Amino acid sequence: MSSHGPLASPPPWRQHQPWARQHNKSVLLPVLGLVALAIPGLVVLSLIGANLGSDAVLVGAVAAMLPVVVVVAALLWVDRWEPEPSGLLLAAFIWGASVSVLGALMLNETAAVIGEIAVGAGAGRFVSLVISAPLAEEAFKGAFVVGLLWWRRHEFDGVVDGVVYAGLVAAGFAFTENILYFGRAFADAGLAGAGGGVLLVFVLRGLLSPFAHPLFTSMIGIAVGLAARSRSTGAQLGLPIVGYACAVVLHSLWNFSAAAGLFVAVYPLIMVPLFGALLALVVWQRRREQRIVAAQLPGFASAGWIAPSEVGLLASLAGRRGWRSAVRRQVGDRAADAVRDYQSAVTELAFLRDRMARGAVGTDAGRWHHELLSAVMAARARAVDAPNALGAAWRQPPPDWVPPQADLPSTPPGGATLPQPPGRPARYRSPYS
Repeated sequence: MSSHGPLASPPPWRQHQPWARQHNKSVLLPVLGLVALAIPGLVVLSLIGANLGSDAVLVGAVAAMLPVVVVVAALLWVDRWEPEPSGLLLAAFIWGASVSVLGALMLNETAAVIGEIAVGAGAGRFVSLVISAPLAEEAFKGAFVVGLLWWRRHEFDGVVDGVVYAGLVAAGFAFTENILYFGRAFADAGLAGAGGGVLLVFVLRGLLSPFAHPLFTSMIGIAVGLAARSRSTGAQLGLPIVGYACAVVLHSLWNFSAAAGLFVAVYPLIMVPLFGALLALVVWQRRREQRIVAAQLPGFASAGWIAPSEVGLLASLAGRRGWRSAVRRQVGDRAADAVRDYQSAVTELAFLRDRMARGAVGTDAGRWHHELLSAVMAARARAVDAPNALGAAWRQPPPDWVPPQADLPSTPPGGATLPQPPGRPARYRSPYS
C-alpha cells in the first residue's frame, strides 16, 4: 500500500483528538456507565422478588417482555432515517428501567406516607398515584432526555430524535413496572384465576396501553427536540419545562381515570386521539427530515463529497434500502453494513449543515462539521472500496464552513468558495448505483 494511503497514518483531525489516543478508556467508560445504570434495576428487582417471590418475578418478566418488544421495535422503525448511537439507545432504556424506577419508587413511597398523615387514612395511595407518581416518574424519565440536550446536543436533530429517546426511556420504565404488576397479579390470582390474574392485567397493560408511558414522556421528547432546533436561549430553557408539565398532566389524568373508574371514558376520548396525533406528528417530522436531506445532497455532490449518481439513492428510504440490498446480494453483509454507515454519516452531515444555516448550533459547530465530513469520507471509502477516489482529498481538516445562501453551497458569504476535492473523475459513478 502506498505511504499516502488512508491506513498509513490517521488524518490530522483524528491525531489531535484526545479520545483517539485513549481507546481503552473509550471502551471502559461506557461499560462502567452501563453497569452503574443497571445497579438500580437490580435493586428494584430484588425488592420486587422479596415482596412477591421469585416465581412471580419470573412470570412478570416473561409477560413484560412481550409488549416492550413491540414498543422498542416501533421506536427503532421510526429512527430509520438517522439511527441514533446504539449505546445511547441502550442507555436510555436501562435508565428508564432502573434509575427512573428506583428514584420514583422512593419518592412515591414517601408521598404515600405523607398523604396518610396529612389527608387521612386511605388517602396516601391516591396522593401517590395521582400527584406524586406523575411528578416523580416524568421527572426521572425526562432527566435523561434533557441531559442529552445539554451534554450530547449534537445527537439531537429534531423532534423525531426526542420522541425516540423519550420513548425508549419510557419503555424501559414500563418494562420494570409491568414486572411488578404482572408479578403481583400472578401472586394474587395466578395466570387466570379469580379477578383475572395475569391474563386480565396483560390485556389492560400489554394490549390496550403498551404505549401509555411512551406517550406521556414523548411530550418531553417533543419539547427537547424543538429546543434543540431553536436559536433562542429562552426557548431552550423553557420548552423542556413545558413538555414536562404536559407529560405530568397526561400521566396524572391517566392514573386518576384508573383510580376513579373513568378509564373507559378517558381512554377512547383522550388517550387514543392523542396517540394518533403523536403518530401524525412523527410521520410529518420524518418527511421533513427527508426534505432536509434531499435539499443538502446536491450541494454535497457539487462539493465532491458524494457522487452525483448517489443523490437519488440517498434521498429516500426506498433508495437506501435498494442500495443496501443490491450490495448485500452482490458483495456481502460487510459491504452492506459499510454502505449503511455511509448513508447514516451523510444524513448526520445534512442535518448539521441545515442547523448551521439556521444558526441553531453553538461554537462547536465547526468541529462537528469537520468530524462528520471526515466520517463521511471514511465511510464512503469503506463502502465503495475506492479510498483514493475522494477520501484522499480530505487528509487535512476542511476549512471553516459558512452557512450557504442557496441550496448549492458553492458561493458562501464573503466571496469564498467551498473547495472542490481534487482528482475526482468527471463521470465518477458508485459501483453500487
